[in-house]
Amino acid sequence: MLKELMITNLALIEKLHVSFAEGLTVLTGETGAGKSIILQAIHLLGGGKAAVAWIRSGAETATVEALFELNPRQGLILEKLAEMGCEPEAELVIKRIISLKGSSRYFMNGSLATARTVGEVMEQLLSVASQHDHQQLLQPRSHLDCLDAIGDLWPQRLIVSQSYDKWRAASQLYQELVARERDKEQRRDFLAFQVSEIEEAAARPGEDAALILERDRLRAADELIGLGRKSWHLLAEAVNTPLSAVRKNLAQMAAFDQSLAGLAEEVAGNCFQLEDQVQAIRNYVEALASDPARLDVVTARLDLLQRLKRKYGHELEAVITFAQEAKQELAEIEALDERLADLKKEVLESEKALSESAALLSKARQSAAQELAERIRASLASLCFEQAVFEICFKGEQGQGLGAISRLGWDHPEFMFSANQGEEAKPLTKVASGGELSRLMLALKTLLAQKDQVDTVIFDEIDAGISGKAAEAVARKIRELAGHHQVFCITHLPQIASLADEHFLVQKSVAEARTRTSIIPLTADGREHELARMLDGDSVSEQTLAYVRTLMARKKVAS
Repeated sequence: MLKELMITNLALIEKLHVSFAEGLTVLTGETGAGKSIILQAIHLLGGGKAAVAWIRSGAETATVEALFELNPRQGLILEKLAEMGCEPEAELVIKRIISLKGSSRYFMNGSLATARTVGEVMEQLLSVASQHDHQQLLQPRSHLDCLDAIGDLWPQRLIVSQSYDKWRAASQLYQELVARERDKEQRRDFLAFQVSEIEEAAARPGEDAALILERDRLRAADELIGLGRKSWHLLAEAVNTPLSAVRKNLAQMAAFDQSLAGLAEEVAGNCFQLEDQVQAIRNYVEALASDPARLDVVTARLDLLQRLKRKYGHELEAVITFAQEAKQELAEIEALDERLADLKKEVLESEKALSESAALLSKARQSAAQELAERIRASLASLCFEQAVFEICFKGEQGQGLGAISRLGWDHPEFMFSANQGEEAKPLTKVASGGELSRLMLALKTLLAQKDQVDTVIFDEIDAGISGKAAEAVARKIRELAGHHQVFCITHLPQIASLADEHFLVQKSVAEARTRTSIIPLTADGREHELARMLDGDSVSEQTLAYVRTLMARKKVAS
């Protein structure tokens, strides 16, 4: 249950810290006082989209923080906390900080969390029914969700979804292979040509770079030979005559003066090294030859490699990889017939599994629909719809073939309703008024709350379009739900507000030229005044106050 809510710098709320108890809590106030801001804060905690404009003017961040008390039934929440590395505790604090930069940070029990994780946890903590849900109720797609939720059919629905995904994937792959089968001869010839072309070239990684060096050397062969011979003769003359004489002279000088021995050895070593280098130049020149035929061969080879790179890859490594992949595809084509046979068997098996699971789900939905319709009719009767007709109609025929199936199965249930005896039940979009939708949504939410692990249910003006006897019936139904759930109700009906265990007044005030929204817990006298205002506005009379006391006395009877 929600024990505390703290809001800072969100819209008109500067700072708010309010504690809640079990049972029924109502929030009332003039239109525009800020009741929707409270609901928006809850929505933000659940991962709802935030706008920078919601941050109070002059503040850099807006913060929403809530303290929930957990119970052992909420196993999914405890598991989620354990996955995050948090120790299971009796209380859970969820916090969201929104900055002017547009970013948000989430925390659970002080640890950073993702929006998705917080959203999943919040779904298990509370359920919100608003006027927006009335519009969802008009969408047949939501009827299937209600049926599966109240009928405990989500596990079966998951099996169907998984079977559908498996069948769909196998079918799509089979169709792709069938298309490849039709074109396999043409594809095989094309791949074989590509592989043959690359393998005949016998290209090696880095071969083109080595050939470019050889080509450049062959093109400059005559100039290299001329320069090499000139250098060889010049060095040979220097080493054989002048430098040889210098070496001998230094050797004789060292014989007379030992201090010159090191210099003589160094000069001698350089002379011998130069002799080796002269021989190396000579060997290079003698090995080098002007070879136009070899140049043509190298040039042709480079042209071939360049064509391969243009067709199959920018580098020779890519060309070689392409050939390997083409050979692998060729092998797959050769084994295509066998693969098609195996895959067709897999498609048939997955098709059978999908049909069986969808048929079981359809049968369970038919049974659940009858039970749900009976329970909703009973609930509607307690909401002043004694003569109402409620049915769940299934469109189409179950088992009509996999062409009409989806991840949700074959079924397309739709809620049919008539508020008047003798009138044929029709789709909600054609017959239900706002007040009728409100009561129908309340009946559904009450049934859903009994099925899930949610402890807290929030009704945001679900009483729209309701008055008189119907309002009193809705109030009793909400009071009944509050007997085993924590219920929050944002309402304009005094019939509902009078049955509250806690009553908060949401109001706006102006201080220091700034408008602020605040929430005030009402005492018994304050509740009388607020209920009287809800009935007669500023024209409160003694008769009004007497009726208010009568309404409040009904709470004792309802409890």
